[in-house]
Amino acid sequence: MGHIPEDVIEKIVDATDIVDLIGGHVQLKRAGSTFKGLCPFHNEKTPSFNVSPNRQNYKCFGCGEGGNAIGWLMSYENLPFVDAVKKLASKANIIIREEVEDPQADKLRRRRSQLVDLNNKTARYYHHLAMTHPDAAHAREYLKSRGFDKEMSERWLIGWAPADQRVYFEWVKQQGFKGRDLVTAGLAAQKDENDPRRGLYLRLKDRLMFPIHNDYGDVLGFSGRQLRDDPKSGKYINTPETPLFKKSKIIFGLDRARKPMRDAKYALICEGQIDVIACHEAGLTHAVAGLGTAFTSEHARLLKRFTDKVILCYDADAAGIKASSRAFKELSGAGISVRYAQMPPGDDPDTYIQSHGADAFRSLIEKAPDFFDVITSIAQADGRLSNPTEKAAFAHDMADLLKAVSDKMIQDTLVRHVSTRIGIGADELRHTMDSIKVFTRKTRGEDEVKPRVVAIDIEPNIADLIQYAIQDQEVHEWLGEQGEVLLLASDLPGSTVLRSLLVREHIGTRPSALHAFLTTLPEDEQKALMNIMDRPEIAKPLSAATETLSQVSDSAYERHFRSLVARMDDPNLDKNQRYALMEEIQTLQDLLAG
Repeated sequence: MGHIPEDVIEKIVDATDIVDLIGGHVQLKRAGSTFKGLCPFHNEKTPSFNVSPNRQNYKCFGCGEGGNAIGWLMSYENLPFVDAVKKLASKANIIIREEVEDPQADKLRRRRSQLVDLNNKTARYYHHLAMTHPDAAHAREYLKSRGFDKEMSERWLIGWAPADQRVYFEWVKQQGFKGRDLVTAGLAAQKDENDPRRGLYLRLKDRLMFPIHNDYGDVLGFSGRQLRDDPKSGKYINTPETPLFKKSKIIFGLDRARKPMRDAKYALICEGQIDVIACHEAGLTHAVAGLGTAFTSEHARLLKRFTDKVILCYDADAAGIKASSRAFKELSGAGISVRYAQMPPGDDPDTYIQSHGADAFRSLIEKAPDFFDVITSIAQADGRLSNPTEKAAFAHDMADLLKAVSDKMIQDTLVRHVSTRIGIGADELRHTMDSIKVFTRKTRGEDEVKPRVVAIDIEPNIADLIQYAIQDQEVHEWLGEQGEVLLLASDLPGSTVLRSLLVREHIGTRPSALHAFLTTLPEDEQKALMNIMDRPEIAKPLSAATETLSQVSDSAYERHFRSLVARMDDPNLDKNQRYALMEEIQTLQDLLAG
């Protein structure tokens, strides 16, 4: 891995507002000198996640996760160290110079950068085709019918994948990209994996293309919508899993909707990309969508970082009801309350806004009833509650959904409410719930859980000295002059961390310098040092350091004394060696007695 100088890392950490960085993903509220929120790394109902702007770090006192701005990106976005540093540097407009480069790591980074470049350029080329190519006339007509003018299409970079794949492949050739680039990015696939000579085919053809962006505007993949009805193919098809594109971790529109949904205090979840765009263009900028109709547990956990309330705005047809029920189970399981804005038959958010206007749609959303009230009303209108057999089947469906509600108090309230609505006993509904097995979806990648890094054990006195050196610059300088005593303590756990800390100048007065120092340590030592950093400051740190160092010194001499006494039992010692040992033992006895 390339080495980034500490002074550069210090500059990057100094330029990063850690509250702003983390607050873009987690709802934070001021609590004195720190900010608190629900931890994004484990499920909790009471906030134990703290962000300190003064110390420039974060810490969860529930699960133990903690670190600085760099560590946040590494954990939250699963980025390697160098990529996390470069991402922060890019935001701060800081140029990084790497002193040493690992060819393999550099190759992987260049490869990732090349894929991002391919996706970005493809998105712009598809948009160009959508706006100008003769064969895309039907795509332009469709966009026009959905209320997309040229400026709106430009804002969202809506594109068109050509029906004739040769158009795209010729452009790729002109741009200098290779076939393997297209395959790795998920844009194309081999016709025959056993015979590469047969060439490639374009995965998505004659579709509207919606670029899927990350937080920094780069295109990670695409979602393609049908332009011509084809029962053999889905309405929306997404880029397959690639090194860039992880569908279970991506929500369309989230890059634009994170702050608005915090302001609105809920997320508006639509079925498709066009609906999300229509909502944003109408001023409802807290709208998002899963990629396709599948809403996963990963998506639910991702949303929970920003809000604990959602309104589903799915189609009112059978497919929409089914999709909304699946989404409800995932959202409720994550502790998110769900309401359901029922669209009139034949309408979706886009068509409703076009027909009735943004204000009417906003009113419909704000009056959205509880999810179960909508589902029950639909069943009643369909006559399912008047037929005993269908009523029993519907009660079973409701029990299955109620089972997913994670908050037991809310679940009990809903059981009584739903049982009244459908006309059965609450105990009967609970019995049905008890008979249903809890279904836990296993998300992609759960087999490959990263081993949890455990902090090294640091001897208590050494940990105290580290704390005092961090807290007070005078202590830091004084301890740096106590080389002889610290050498005696070199066998104590954590002493190497203390010595490494003391050779850095002025580290105790600048949090950014301390965090830059952290990056030079192994992860287990980083964890231990961050735990010490979270300790409250003490009064008179120099006096405390003097007393602690004295204890360290006495302990070191005692250990040395015991080791000398033990050596006296060695039968292989000659007369002179035994006499020298006795003299050293006597000297230590006098020292310890004094």
